[in-house]
Amino acid sequence: MNAEQHLVYHGLAIKKYADATAVADLLEIPLDRVTKALQDGVARGSVMDVGGRLALAPTARVALQSNYGRFYASLRANAAFLASYQDFERLNVDLKGLITDWQTMRVGGSLIPNDHSNPEHDEQILTRLSKLHERAERVLKGLAAELPRMGAYLRKLEHAFDRAEAGEIRWVSDAKIDSYHTAWFELHEDLLCLLGQQRQE
Repeated sequence: MNAEQHLVYHGLAIKKYADATAVADLLEIPLDRVTKALQDGVARGSVMDVGGRLALAPTARVALQSNYGRFYASLRANAAFLASYQDFERLNVDLKGLITDWQTMRVGGSLIPNDHSNPEHDEQILTRLSKLHERAERVLKGLAAELPRMGAYLRKLEHAFDRAEAGEIRWVSDAKIDSYHTAWFELHEDLLCLLGQQRQE
């Protein structure tokens, strides 16, 4: 497995079930090269076509995991990148709390799903998201300074934040679109894979 093939498979693993366009957009690799790598993977049985969407075969996923250390040894020794990653992990704690507060409300001492019928509650969370996003911008710029493709996540987060701030509240955490939470989750997964870390729940 060469470096670009590994990166394309990595992108597909992050997206889980996706087409070539979504993977190319995530990795900022030309679509034709991503398409060829995925088509070659399908031909070899490394990539599965599941109803028109692509996913890694189990054996390819094992090979992917075993090669992270080889392809990202220098990144794992990069002090600046690691420092930005630690800043991200601290922000991640705040983001998880924010999303919980966005998706639930406390009524009569009990937590219930937030039906977004209370604009004041939602506005308070959006204000917190605005402040968190300012901090996230600095962290993402630090990551992108060492690994430029991290800039794609910053653009995704900015897009989702702008849509949410404009009143399209599904852009905060809707799992069916590239919402703020979706992009953040994928970024976290990306970093964990590159650095050989485990997600702490």
